[in-house]
Amino acid sequence: MMLRMRAVSLAFVLGMGALVAWGADDPSPAQIDDIIQKFAAKEAEFQQARDNYTYTQTSRIQELYEGGAVTGRWEITADITYDENHKRLEHVTKSPVPTLHNLILTPEDMEDLRSTQPFVLTTKDLPKYFVRYLGRETLDEIGCYVFAVKPKKMEQGQRYFSGQVWVDDRDLQIVKTYGRGVGVIKKNSDNQFPKFETYREQIDGKYWFPTYTIANDTLHFKDLDQRIRQTVRYEQYKQFKAETKIIFGDAVEDSKPQAPPTPPAPNKK
Repeated sequence: MMLRMRAVSLAFVLGMGALVAWGADDPSPAQIDDIIQKFAAKEAEFQQARDNYTYTQTSRIQELYEGGAVTGRWEITADITYDENHKRLEHVTKSPVPTLHNLILTPEDMEDLRSTQPFVLTTKDLPKYFVRYLGRETLDEIGCYVFAVKPKKMEQGQRYFSGQVWVDDRDLQIVKTYGRGVGVIKKNSDNQFPKFETYREQIDGKYWFPTYTIANDTLHFKDLDQRIRQTVRYEQYKQFKAETKIIFGDAVEDSKPQAPPTPPAPNKK
């Protein structure tokens, strides 16, 4: 994002949550490599399954006074589908006139809303990233492996994810991401990008789909400080094609769907 009439930086800062650390029950280096390969394979399977669903995405960015009053906003609601070539299609159903006073959304911001914030790390994309094991953490009774992820190399015109992912240690699927979109920015451009947390929930008792993204910060521009809140909701997932057959390894004795990690309570509008 950029300050209106001026190219400036934007950064959202979120709390990282509990610290993670190595412990006696951590996997060996060989097991860690195996976990990475397995969760990336499941991400590819999830991505294929997601293309068989429609859903509604509502994205909102608000400018705030120090007291929390909303002084400007940008919002868009769209029905999302995917065609046979896995191309994302958007049908906008709501788009009020923007009232932002200080911020301008850039094409990179829009791409992050579409693909980086609901980050998917598939087997195909894995060679593009360094993935480092950080330790274990429990999210609302879900045991997780935590990994740091950052791109090895960035190409012009491409967006990447840099941050952390939480992987369910039972079925090896990503349940939460924390980080920001990164990429090659034009020289002398101060355009920067929000740090965010994206939470996933099990849909149809099978797939961990993104359901909520949140980011909060005070943005320190050259000429002013601007508080901002950003939220993205992914709702009303509905399957519309023949079901894709997904096999996630050996059966688990307790097949009851797990409760998702609890996202922070949204601020009232």
